Amino acid sequence: MVAPKHPARQDDADVRIVRAGTGLSRAEFLLLAAAAALAATSAGRSAASEVRPIETRKIPKTGEALPVIGLGTWQSFDIGRSASERAPRRQVLEALFAANASVIDSSPMYGRAEGVTGDLLAGLGARTKAFIATKVWVQGRERGVQQMEESFRQFQTERIDLMQVHNLLDWRTHLATMRAWKEAGRFRYIGVTHYTSASLADLAAIMRAEPIDFVQMAYSIAAREPERSFLALCAEKGVAVMVNRPFESGALFGEIRGRKLPDWAAEFDCASWAQFFLKYIVSHPSVTCVIPATSKPQHMADNLGAGRGRLPDAAMRKRMVEHVRSL
Repeated sequence: MVAPKHPARQDDADVRIVRAGTGLSRAEFLLLAAAAALAATSAGRSAASEVRPIETRKIPKTGEALPVIGLGTWQSFDIGRSASERAPRRQVLEALFAANASVIDSSPMYGRAEGVTGDLLAGLGARTKAFIATKVWVQGRERGVQQMEESFRQFQTERIDLMQVHNLLDWRTHLATMRAWKEAGRFRYIGVTHYTSASLADLAAIMRAEPIDFVQMAYSIAAREPERSFLALCAEKGVAVMVNRPFESGALFGEIRGRKLPDWAAEFDCASWAQFFLKYIVSHPSVTCVIPATSKPQHMADNLGAGRGRLPDAAMRKRMVEHVRSL
């Protein structure tokens, strides 16, 4: 089975939004907010120490707690070696860990992202803080073995937390290898991924037939197909759910350009459109973690806010959907 090419999952767009009557961009607003917070911090006290941890969900197969907001690396970490390029990504990781979040998702398909992430983790001395999730994306057993061995080298680690079959490419072959390596202690968890709603049936069939730990799929307030039966099946089978494309490759920010966040979003402790979209996903009880990609520390901090405070209930989730439809 040859999987279609994964579309570009863009870093969350720096679009114009309206907050309390202003025309600040998301980045401008967050930078001003960060500056104000820093100024309010007492002298000599680290701002990172003031960051509240985010909510966690249990991985069904083990009960291990996993923070609900993580980090994707598609495009955002596919960069060179220059200090100017890498410094913002280092700050993204620092923001992630400051909130006691940990999940970093990558793939050999994402260019240099694995190696860049591995270098930054080593530089931060933060490997033990990270829950590393990556993928295998080739045909054939031997090529799969070679690619997975290369992932260990890129991440500079002897153990990977989660290995996934990317877009179901030759999944039967790779799952056999992955299962053996999990038993040997090289992987902690194994799973499968895809990014299209059309592939949910294939993912469901694998969950019914194979003892996997994780499934990764696309889910957003604008793409709710997983709610029909797929997420219920994940809960039934005890499979953890990792969500990609929560912002529809940035398209959702285009939909709300120039729109003020509704006042009632404060009822579930929502302070931005990014948090609005992420809280919708996280509020589904079957979701374990969502992995928006970003290269901007201020966006990472904003995304992490979706893992704090109250979450929308069923009635509020319906209201959120209706509001987005009306825009």
